[in-house]
Amino acid sequence: MKLNRISTVTAFALAASLALGGCGKKEEAATPPADTTPPPVAAAPAAPEAVTVASIDLGSAVGADQKVTTATTSFTPKDPIYAAVNTSGSGTATLAAKWTYQDGQTVKEDSKSIAPMGPATTSFEITKPDGWPAGNYKVEISLNGQPAGSKDFSVK
Repeated sequence: MKLNRISTVTAFALAASLALGGCGKKEEAATPPADTTPPPVAAAPAAPEAVTVASIDLGSAVGADQKVTTATTSFTPKDPIYAAVNTSGSGTATLAAKWTYQDGQTVKEDSKSIAPMGPATTSFEITKPDGWPAGNYKVEISLNGQPAGSKDFSVK
C-alpha cells in the first residue's frame, strides 16, 4: 500500500511538472506580437517661400539680367532712370512702381506680373527726352497691392 501511495504521489508530481513544463514551452514558442508601428511617412516637400521684395536699386542703365549696372540716387535731366526690384521666393505676383515728383505729383505708374522660381530682378524705367526738372523724386514699389519699399532720388 505504501508503494501504491508513493507511485500515486510520484505519478501526480510527474504529471504536474509535465503540465507546468508544457505551459512554459508554450510561452516560449509563442510568436512575438506583430509590429504595429506605422511605416515612416516621407516628409512633404517644403512649401515654396512666397515672393518678397529683397531690395531696390536705382541707376541710369540695366544689364540683360535687369540689374542696375551702376547704382546711384543722383541723375542728370537727360538720364533714363531705372528701378531694379530684387525679389526672392517663388510664385506669381504683381510688382508695381509709382514714380513721384517732390510735391507728390505722379510722374508714372507701371505694373508687371512676375512668376519667379527663386531670386529674380524686375526693372522699371522712366524717361523724358526733353529732360527731367531738377528736384527730388521718389519711386514706391508695391507687391500685390501692398507697399514693399521705396527709394528717394534727385535730378540735378
